[in-house]
Order: sequence, then C-alpha cells, then structure tokens
Amino acid sequence: MERFTISLDDRLAQQFDTWMADRQYANRSEAVRDLLRAELGKSQLQSKSGKHCIACLSYVFNHHERDLAERLTALHHEHHDLSVSTMHAHLDHDHCLETVILRGDTAAVTRFADEVCAERGVHHGKLNIISVELHEPHGKGRKAVATHVHLKPAT
Repeated sequence: MERFTISLDDRLAQQFDTWMADRQYANRSEAVRDLLRAELGKSQLQSKSGKHCIACLSYVFNHHERDLAERLTALHHEHHDLSVSTMHAHLDHDHCLETVILRGDTAAVTRFADEVCAERGVHHGKLNIISVELHEPHGKGRKAVATHVHLKPAT
C-alpha cells in the first residue's frame, strides 16, 4: 500500500467531509480511493485500453406503447451476445422497469444501450459502465479446454 498526502483548503475539506458523511464513508482514504477508481475508469473507457466492459442498463417503459415489447425483444435478440441477464419489474398498470446486465466490447454495449433508450415509449434510460481487463480463457485440469474468460475490473 502506498501513502500520499494532500492539502485541502478548509472549505473544500468541510465539503468533502459532508459528502463522505452523506455516503457513509468510514474515512477519507476510502472516499478518495473510490473517487480515483471512478475517474480512472472514465479515462480508461475513453481510451483504447477501455475496450471491454461490464455494464448495467436500466430503463422504464410504457408497456402499452404500440409494439414496444416486440421491438425491445427484437433488439435484445439482435445483441444476445452482450446480454448476461435481464430483470423485469412491474411498477404500476402502465410502466415496467428493466435492468439488463451486459458485457462485451464497450462500443457495442454503448450502441445497444443507445438503441434501447431511443425506442419510442422508453423513459429514464441509464447505462453504468465499468471497464474490465480480459484474462486468458482457461479450464480445470492439465489438459483442459478453454471454457470461459475472466473479466477483472480495470481499476
């Protein structure tokens, strides 16, 4: 573990402490680590090194919207290689919430999320992306055939 010291003016330190308390951080170190991970993750996603990701797409939609369920299902099937899991919840008589766990090429995941959120009748779409590093596929045993790939958070 490496240590470093920073200096903050009193006002900024007070604002930071309030921010930490609102989010229930135990100490400044944990808060700073999370802020650094978030910023480094954003930078990595914008660079070529952020090629792969895991993501969560959440959106609310009106299930009475003409043909929307069919259009959404078609989009999901067209991009089945990105989808890990989908959760569907009924909010009221008209609206549903779907949350989709995605993984794959960052550009492809982003395009898919944009397509879903652009559908007429979809509201409040939000994509949360985490950059990952791919680790070589492996199996168990000495002569194992590659069975899966590990996705390790990049920061």
